[in-house]
Amino acid sequence: MTIKAVLFDCDGVLVDSEPATFAALQVELAAHGLHLSLEEMEQRFIGGTMEKLRQTANEMGAGLPPEWVGEFYEKLYTHLRAGTPLMPGIEALLDRLDAAGISYAVGSNGHHRKMEASLGQHPRLWARLKDRLFSGQELGCPKPDPGLYLHAAAFLSVAPTDCVVVEDSATGARSAIAAGMRCFGLVPPQGSDHARETLTAVGAELIADLGEIPALIGLR
Repeated sequence: MTIKAVLFDCDGVLVDSEPATFAALQVELAAHGLHLSLEEMEQRFIGGTMEKLRQTANEMGAGLPPEWVGEFYEKLYTHLRAGTPLMPGIEALLDRLDAAGISYAVGSNGHHRKMEASLGQHPRLWARLKDRLFSGQELGCPKPDPGLYLHAAAFLSVAPTDCVVVEDSATGARSAIAAGMRCFGLVPPQGSDHARETLTAVGAELIADLGEIPALIGLR
């Protein structure tokens, strides 16, 4: 049966924002005495909130004050606005969904300002998504809480069992599966084995490209 709605994570699914985010974060943590490789940061931080990241970094000896989160976000917005590419195939996928009458929305742990910083530089995509962006932090139910995706489904008036979620982190996949939704775990060919292993472990169906989705949801 063809599903009725596709719910997307933002970073790493709609936009290729994670390289810029981790590069900025690596510099910031090093300035506070915590030196981590990009691989270590992915394993520890991907899919979580910035406040949770701050707490984890402090447990490792960083000493980040509470105001650090807001200060880092301002720096990150500047990095993202400097140029954040779209993930390959996202606009073609939305074209297919529109043609089939399948609705869609975005559920991210990031704030609206972060989504605007990355998505807003792509006017055609932004016009499609700007009124259907949902932030787990702002709603008070960040992933892995299922509330974020349940809220997005309710906004679209679609039952959870008629939704599919596209995620790139185990944290997000847990949110989707706890909401009773099928989940595709996007790991491009250059992605890490850690991502493949953790997404598989929580029950996501791995895909390497967004172009695989139409056939997987019954579109011809």
